[in-house]
Amino acid sequence: MAHAAEIVRKGRKFDQVLQGARQVFLADGFEGASVDDIARAAGVSKATLYSYFPDKRLLFMEVARLECLRQGEESLALIEVAATPRMVLKEAAERMLGFLLSDFGQRVFRICVAEADRFPELGRQFYETGPMMVRNRLTEFLTECVDRKQMEIDDIELAADQFAELCKADLFPRLVFNIDATFSEAEIARVIDGAVETFMARYAI
Repeated sequence: MAHAAEIVRKGRKFDQVLQGARQVFLADGFEGASVDDIARAAGVSKATLYSYFPDKRLLFMEVARLECLRQGEESLALIEVAATPRMVLKEAAERMLGFLLSDFGQRVFRICVAEADRFPELGRQFYETGPMMVRNRLTEFLTECVDRKQMEIDDIELAADQFAELCKADLFPRLVFNIDATFSEAEIARVIDGAVETFMARYAI
């Protein structure tokens, strides 16, 4: 399948369609979302919706892409801040974990996993527009830290992946396997502080 951005035609009601689709996908999931419901939520005709998105998969991919892009850009903006490595990592962890634990983030993750065999491009699209962006910028930030003699890291890409995994500790598995649906601020802070301190203990000079 071609990339969604290469197929979708933009027009006057493009954003309106996306807003309606986001609402329905969040409520009903990918399989449960009907084109009729999306058109109704968006306040457009089915013909108008199909003129922008001839396939429901393309519509979902665009909704997920824009949401991941927004989340990724917010995280990247934090990493741009001139602050100590510990401060930047803590802010980045809060953003990453906030998205992973959010209702939208979980729905996108579950849909991509459920559709992975039939539509592998869904997972690829999710990864490239969100996690990969943050990973790349985090890698750049860690490289800057090494250059400034703030950290000593031999494999920077591995270190970036390790930090992302540290941010998932305990909470993400409990959420994925439906053990818990929500977490307290103290539980989230515990994981974030642990991730940052563990990472700094390993790599900070």
